[in-house]
Amino acid sequence: MSARGGFGLLIRRRRDRRIAQVMLAATALLWLFPAWSALREALKVDGLGNFVSLFSNPLGGIPIWRTYLNSVLNGIVHTAVVLGVSLPAGYAFGKLRFRGRETLFYATILFLAIPGTAILVPLYHVTQELGLFNTHLGIGLPEAALTVPFGVLLMRNYADNVPDTLLEAAVVDGAGHLQTFTRIFVPIARPAIVNLFVMCFMWSLQDFLWPTVFNTHPEMTTAAQAVATFHNALSASPVDSARYSASLVLLALPAVLLVVFGQRFITSGLTSGAIKD
Repeated sequence: MSARGGFGLLIRRRRDRRIAQVMLAATALLWLFPAWSALREALKVDGLGNFVSLFSNPLGGIPIWRTYLNSVLNGIVHTAVVLGVSLPAGYAFGKLRFRGRETLFYATILFLAIPGTAILVPLYHVTQELGLFNTHLGIGLPEAALTVPFGVLLMRNYADNVPDTLLEAAVVDGAGHLQTFTRIFVPIARPAIVNLFVMCFMWSLQDFLWPTVFNTHPEMTTAAQAVATFHNALSASPVDSARYSASLVLLALPAVLLVVFGQRFITSGLTSGAIKD
């Protein structure tokens, strides 16, 4: 390549980088504006007192800490089921050889194309028959049913990226499939596990559909439902508007913290398996 051609390529790269930076900055400002607007409104009238009053004077008779607790418990059920199914399934689809493996895998992935609303009625009747209304199992299990195919795909991709020589060495040393899975694959797959853990919890915190369908008791209100509940319980006065904005900030905070602290694992988990040796 000539010096002129190399210089021109360098100029184009710098220009493309600047264009990308401008686009990313514009996108960040677009997404941050609603958050900044809510925080600004929350600090009006009474400042930080609006946040304190949410814990001392529950809105609509629902303590905000209770909505957090309900979302966390739903997230525990959701995450436990997804990890309990996706981890061994991803290992089996990625490292074991058995008849019908690819057919079963693609049949599982096919469920990613099914929206939650398509199975809403069957899940409603199943949950009713099992007596799981107004329980954390009744919320966490439907959420897990929709997340498991994604979890299997993520773990399968990660398993494909684990060198076969590591597992073969364990077999030579006399380890069975269970020992190889628990002692070799699970520790290596920690980034993908944390990634799936964070995403399951984040989805549970943001889920509005399933708690609305399967919860009828106010004490089972989740963080996502609390937004609508608090809005109905408040008037249009400046004080109540500030308290409502403060509730939006507090209810969004857990999801933001999960993404911030789990960002490294989310990135590595989603890109695992994308490049093969």
